Amino acid sequence: MKPIIKVIIPAYNEADAITKVINDIPNSVEEIIVVNNASTDATSENAKKTGATVLFEAKKGYGYACLKGMDYIENSKGKTDIVVFLDGDYSDYPEELEKIVAPIIENNIDFVLGTRTQLVTEKGAMQPQQIFGNWLATTLMRLIFNSNFTDLGPFRAIKYPVLKSLQMEDKTYGWTVEMQLKILKKQYNYIEVPVNYRNRIGVSKVSGTLKGSIFAGIKILTWIFKYSFK
Repeated sequence: MKPIIKVIIPAYNEADAITKVINDIPNSVEEIIVVNNASTDATSENAKKTGATVLFEAKKGYGYACLKGMDYIENSKGKTDIVVFLDGDYSDYPEELEKIVAPIIENNIDFVLGTRTQLVTEKGAMQPQQIFGNWLATTLMRLIFNSNFTDLGPFRAIKYPVLKSLQMEDKTYGWTVEMQLKILKKQYNYIEVPVNYRNRIGVSKVSGTLKGSIFAGIKILTWIFKYSFK
């Protein structure tokens, strides 16, 4: 029996990109859930026209949007086997979803991270502060938790029961690292799959601003050190 796959896409002012993202998602996906995170443009309208389920989250924050999508799935009828997260800015390659979910379907892996560190990433797609932040975070995770993670990329797939068991709580910049730390602490099996990565459409809300970069860095380090003492 084919697994039921649902995709959650947090989106803040991604009107120019969201249609491309949705159109490139494989047909094997049961439902595409776009969470409009207080956008002021036509993100919702464009997502609806392209066939996505659109939710609204007034509180700004990547984690807020992801939690909204999870709450929707929890309260929906029918079964969900796998949840995939990806960004709405078209920096990920949605058509690579099949290889992201393959280890779960074929090898019973609990969590799969699409890593941007093993393939040639389009020049300029990752800012210097992103590269350094990824290196620092994954180095600390390796030293403290014996982790094999090399990235904190947004493109990821996880078994739905595993996702629920993590009891995710971060509302903003620490969402991705929280998930990976909880995977490590709960000793779920995981694997990285190399993915392509390109320049996003529009300006990044995190790495594209000094404030976003600083707050993201603080949140990531806070989660790591919080879990190092648990």
